[in-house]
Amino acid sequence: MTASCSPFTVRLLGFLPEEFARLEAMLIRVPGAGPSYFCLHEDSLQEPDVYIVNGDSPAAVARLDCLPPGALHSALVIGSPGPTLWPTMARPVERLVLHDVLADLLDQRVQAQAACVARGERLRPERRRRLRIAPDCESPAFYSRLRHGPPDGAVLVVDKECTFHNHVARVLGQQAPAHRPALAWTDGPRAAARLCDETAVSLVMINTAASGIEPYELCSLIKSQEGAGRTPVLFLVEQSFRYDAVRARRAGVRGLLDKPVTGRHLLMTFHKLLDLPV
Repeated sequence: MTASCSPFTVRLLGFLPEEFARLEAMLIRVPGAGPSYFCLHEDSLQEPDVYIVNGDSPAAVARLDCLPPGALHSALVIGSPGPTLWPTMARPVERLVLHDVLADLLDQRVQAQAACVARGERLRPERRRRLRIAPDCESPAFYSRLRHGPPDGAVLVVDKECTFHNHVARVLGQQAPAHRPALAWTDGPRAAARLCDETAVSLVMINTAASGIEPYELCSLIKSQEGAGRTPVLFLVEQSFRYDAVRARRAGVRGLLDKPVTGRHLLMTFHKLLDLPV
């Protein structure tokens, strides 16, 4: 496998902070010309390219086993999970071996994705952030109403510049017109709050690097307005931004996306949060 122009995303599940940090450090140190990796924050809405799971954590293994059928996920289980269909690795983890195993897993994933595309199928993102405890018994429309804001609402980008808005416009342009949500852009918190109050908005995306915008306060204001309780608000964050998970959850933030956001990851996020066909 050749190195990717953007890092592959990794979601670490079930590890204590010390081992989490040790694995993250291993992944950052790329041997030779192999692929690079970026570990997602717990609140990230980005679809991971690969899961690395603590096999000694029953809850983490259960979460992995509950990924939706039809989703193409790569995963590596570290530890002693017992019988499993996923590849496993024993402790202690060696950095070079870890990178070799992940490269092979991602090669297999790329081939599986290509086969899906050839069959005219599309990947199904994981829409839930919590453990599935039972199969879905209701219709997809029932869960969609619980998860989303107004189904006919716009995607609102709050940013001082229009660069990201234009990127979103290109991604949404891949959707058929009948399934393409409207797109709005504003550069100020007052206008954003007013738009959410006076119009139907299905998703709000706030650039945390935009000057003059306090993202946590803006999210709190939006979520306090009548009818906005189920409207997802997400943060666009740069590596230098110190994301406060406790404050974000208190404000009602649904999650974050790390910048730069590729078109593929942006589209998968829209599939999670909007009524777009997969």
